Amino acid sequence: MTSEFIIHANELNFEYEVISFSMNTPVVVDFWAEWCQPCKTLTPILERTVLESGGSIRLAKVNIDQNPNLAMQYGVRSIPTVKAFVQGAVVAEFVGSQPPDRVRAFLEQLTPPGLTDLAIEKASNLLILGNWTEAETIFRDALSSKPNSTSSLLGLSKSLLAQGKADEALELLREFPASREYSRAQALMPLAESLRDFMQNRLLDENENDATFRNSLRLISKGNMAAAMDGILGILRRDKRYQNGKAHQVALAIIETLGEENPLTAQYRRELASALF
Repeated sequence: MTSEFIIHANELNFEYEVISFSMNTPVVVDFWAEWCQPCKTLTPILERTVLESGGSIRLAKVNIDQNPNLAMQYGVRSIPTVKAFVQGAVVAEFVGSQPPDRVRAFLEQLTPPGLTDLAIEKASNLLILGNWTEAETIFRDALSSKPNSTSSLLGLSKSLLAQGKADEALELLREFPASREYSRAQALMPLAESLRDFMQNRLLDENENDATFRNSLRLISKGNMAAAMDGILGILRRDKRYQNGKAHQVALAIIETLGEENPLTAQYRRELASALF
């Protein structure tokens, strides 16, 4: 894989592509070889994690068989070896394959939070407080500075759903990039689709559960997640399989929208489990 953030470095371009480049942006160098089996596990993890960083880190891959002088110069005795360069010097390293969480932690230590990262953190806290409109504005600004930020895309999707902006949220969720936030984004899809159907007056309206479901979606579109969740839980207590599990999926999406740090989340998980089991 190659991109502007992932390159192949060699003995001819190392000084420019790694040393000089690291004066402005951290560069992680992956020393590898074709015959190295652990390298085949580690390198894709490095590539995915660097792409998630949205350009805050560069990955330079060095084949030690083709560039033995670089391996010797930097004391590479076993592969995979990963070394991080900042301001032209090695500031951190590890040897051997590592799980994704450790790779992510290794890379995160190289990039102190910038203004955009702090803005994303602020917007995420606004979601917990239910300040959907302000959160939306900050997430949009963050994406203009850091377009590949999947945490901003997820946060923006949540803030849109809580304001009834189902069409835009659906578009974001359908095109959501592969990332650690992908499964969380997909959990929001049933809510986005149900909100779209509500806005287009395409929902069933035949019985008490249908009426409650419609009203819950109306409350969600107004940002009133607590009252909406109470309605959904009421449906599930009466009919666990309402609309082939749609109410259950919407309940999970509400919990995802609220976030793990919201004090209501643990309570709603317990009540949902009680309603279903």
